[in-house]
Amino acid sequence: MFRKLINTTDDPAITILRLILGVIFFAHGAQKALGWFGGFGFSATMDFFTQGMHIPAPLAFLAICAEFLGSIGLILGFLGRAAAFGIACNMMVAVALVHWHYGFFANWLGNQKGEGFEYHILALAIALVIMIRGSGAFSIDRALSN
Repeated sequence: MFRKLINTTDDPAITILRLILGVIFFAHGAQKALGWFGGFGFSATMDFFTQGMHIPAPLAFLAICAEFLGSIGLILGFLGRAAAFGIACNMMVAVALVHWHYGFFANWLGNQKGEGFEYHILALAIALVIMIRGSGAFSIDRALSN
């Protein structure tokens, strides 16, 4: 089972997708987990998720872990499929609970109350590619699967 989880090709295109998704979600995860990059940190994010959005605490905790630890896994290429799955789950929940009613487009012009879901669908698509193909070249998964 572990062998199937880490099995991957030496595809540099997958590596590019993995690294881009990892770096972007590292910033978002570090905001939530550590308060970096203008974020509120772990306690405030947990309070917002559990009290403001009424997400059960275990799921809120998993969401923060998926973004922060999942991003590190993607950057290193370690358990890339699992990391991408966590991020994909976060993106599906974000679209369903928050962004769907704002429509497709991001709020580039500041003329709507919230952000649409175009970014989330793009991140979800990249995560799905990684879930299907694995971590690609230059990854711990690739080194372990040889």
